[in-house]
Amino acid sequence: MSDAPRRVSARPSQILRALGDQRREADPCTVVILGGAGDLAKRKLLPALYQLAKDGLMPDGCDILGISREDFTDESYRALMRDEVKASHEITEFDETVWSRMAARMFYVSGNLSDPAAYVEFAKRLEGVETHRPPERKNRMFYLAVPPSVFEPIARALSGSGLAPRVWDANQRPWHRVVIEKPFGRSLETARALNRLALDLFAERQIYRIDHYLGKETVQSILVFRFANAIFEPIWNRQSIQHVQITAAETVGVEKRGRYYEEAGVVRDMFQNHLLQLLTLTAMEPPVTMSADAVRDEKVKVLRSLRAWRDGDLEAAAVRAQYSAGLMSGAPVPGYREEPDVAKDSVTPTFSAVRFYVDNWRWQGVPFLLRSGKRMARRVSEISVHFREPPVLMFKQSAREQIAPNLLTLRIQPDEGVSLSFQVKAPGAAYQLSHGVEVAPVAMDFSYKQAFGDANPPAYETLLLDVMLGDATLFTRSDEVDVAWCAVDPLIEYWEKHRPARMPSYPAGSWGPVEADRLIQQHGAVWREPE
Repeated sequence: MSDAPRRVSARPSQILRALGDQRREADPCTVVILGGAGDLAKRKLLPALYQLAKDGLMPDGCDILGISREDFTDESYRALMRDEVKASHEITEFDETVWSRMAARMFYVSGNLSDPAAYVEFAKRLEGVETHRPPERKNRMFYLAVPPSVFEPIARALSGSGLAPRVWDANQRPWHRVVIEKPFGRSLETARALNRLALDLFAERQIYRIDHYLGKETVQSILVFRFANAIFEPIWNRQSIQHVQITAAETVGVEKRGRYYEEAGVVRDMFQNHLLQLLTLTAMEPPVTMSADAVRDEKVKVLRSLRAWRDGDLEAAAVRAQYSAGLMSGAPVPGYREEPDVAKDSVTPTFSAVRFYVDNWRWQGVPFLLRSGKRMARRVSEISVHFREPPVLMFKQSAREQIAPNLLTLRIQPDEGVSLSFQVKAPGAAYQLSHGVEVAPVAMDFSYKQAFGDANPPAYETLLLDVMLGDATLFTRSDEVDVAWCAVDPLIEYWEKHRPARMPSYPAGSWGPVEADRLIQQHGAVWREPE
């Protein structure tokens, strides 16, 4: 008999209609994209803005101003972005009427973003774009879609030119907000330097440090799932939960980003931001309110509760590895060291598995096992909560061997949803309670797509709207960035100082190295392999 749970789907077809047409209203603004012709703008930002417009969530009177080095006119910029948006995998159906309305309010100016003198021209163009709005409605969102290396000169120029002045009062109009992409620093020291710079130039309430994982529906729903359902909160603790696994697996390799990845590695790229954010939402205490600061206060408390590394801990608590040559979808792919711009003797990890402990009353002794890697068997991000084994003393030994602990899985991508597995008696008269029963695992499954259809917005659409609304709940605060780096910086430093005699590896298309299996086996568990 297979150990895989049978799936029982829950499809609440009336949910979306029951919610009604609940729309959030934001102030009109000018979305200024610094790096407006770059990859992020083309792949994520413009498709998200288009989708906001299509969904009727773009405030009336909003404008878009792209700024980059490339030499475009308004017309050629609109044509470029039309092609990019139409080809985007996040757009299911392209509406020419919606695009035409949006494109009419889309503008472009070229210049050197690192040159303070160029901001005189940028200011003139911005004023021209905003002439149709009165002074109190000239709100501005500055999205820094630029590499981290040029963040400092751009931030200083935005502030020094007066385009983005410091605003202390949250209710002041017009507002000026600055969106910063990850990575926010590459170490604790550099992150603190960037925080000092940002807070010297802008108020904390103006700064939106974006992590697109937090825009995904399942991630946002973790708090609702935990705190709006009375059946889960009483068991969400060390008495009922044996361990928690958080996985972010990718099928892609480093592709053309070898130079960047050699400097970053998987811990900087995924753990410091994405995975620790998922850990905090899973482990945090209930906030007093659902306000941005109340939620972020509780997340910071979790990060401050992470057990500090001690001498000798890291060898037993963390695994690093690189993908070797293998097969992906039946086609051969090279190993990491054979990728362009990667050193032949590189020890940069493309996979890591790390054990954390949250030393507080709720979670004392419960291991949180985080893993992430490239070229793995499936593209999947999920949180799986593994409950303790039941004391099934009333069943015969044959039945006890079949009984697996309950498992709650929060799927973040690609099929966003929630699954709960539990045991039932297999049907049949041949098995009697007094002589042993055949036990079968089943899964109650909720899928956002099945329940809500296409109502599940892309992450960037949600986050851009939140910036317009001034809702910072899904964005990281400066102290949150700091304590997240405190959690991973010792590991990065240790690995950089202790080069392995033999770098562990795993074949492309697998679920990781055997060393990661040994790490989790210390806790009497195995890694979950999503279907």
